[in-house]
Amino acid sequence: MNAANETRTSPANGRLWGARALDWADVQEGQCRAAYEAVLDSLSIRPGTKYCDVGCGAGMAALLASHRGAEVSGIDAAESLLGIARERVAAADFRVGDLEELPFPDGTFDFVTGFNSFQFAANPLAALIEARRVSKPTGRIVVLTWGNPQGMEAAAVVAALKPLLPPPPSGSPGPFALSDEGALKTFAEGACLTALSISDVACEWYYEDLHTALRGLGASGGAAKAAEHTSVEAVNKAHEAALAPFRRDDGSYRLGASFRWLVAAPRMEQPIHA
Repeated sequence: MNAANETRTSPANGRLWGARALDWADVQEGQCRAAYEAVLDSLSIRPGTKYCDVGCGAGMAALLASHRGAEVSGIDAAESLLGIARERVAAADFRVGDLEELPFPDGTFDFVTGFNSFQFAANPLAALIEARRVSKPTGRIVVLTWGNPQGMEAAAVVAALKPLLPPPPSGSPGPFALSDEGALKTFAEGACLTALSISDVACEWYYEDLHTALRGLGASGGAAKAAEHTSVEAVNKAHEAALAPFRRDDGSYRLGASFRWLVAAPRMEQPIHA
């Protein structure tokens, strides 16, 4: 365990990301399914593969990995999301906790993935070092994050909540902190990982109507924080305005999102704890 890290993110993140767990699982989590599939397709998952998803949410990626034969584990801050994950993958080992202190032994997993999770840890580097610790020496670690936000339609909708959020703490990384390819490689190197590849994948976010869109977008941790700071009504109003350019004649909404993922391997030397 990374005992040197004293910052715990799970109480706050669990409250925020678990506030609307069913809306997340029913609507928003699936908007990124193409990214989960692309990453898992690139890994050599087979029956008996030991797989861990850190920040596993409601377990969609874990479910897809289990369909490929993996023995699945996961950790998340939100017990309400984990309850859904356990229903989806009954045989999996899902635990509540912090990314900075994973409750698994050294060298356990063939693959460790973090889907848009590391940058939300209080100490992202400590979280990545923990992912390295629980990976086998021959294992692979995946860091998936947002793609380049410039010109991305989904990024514009995410940014619509910025005026409703409290000022971030000094040095807070933000959702797009790892979107730059150089920053992503530097992040991996800081945890004594060798970057093997960086790839991009596009997803289409689709909502059949405004009500569904507001359910999904309002289920994120960022939306929950904005609602706490202002109100649910203010969050819905901001989302509705940001979605307006993407409304179709039938009342549905379609907008593009892009994600970037790095596949890395542990190096022999030990990292300095963050």
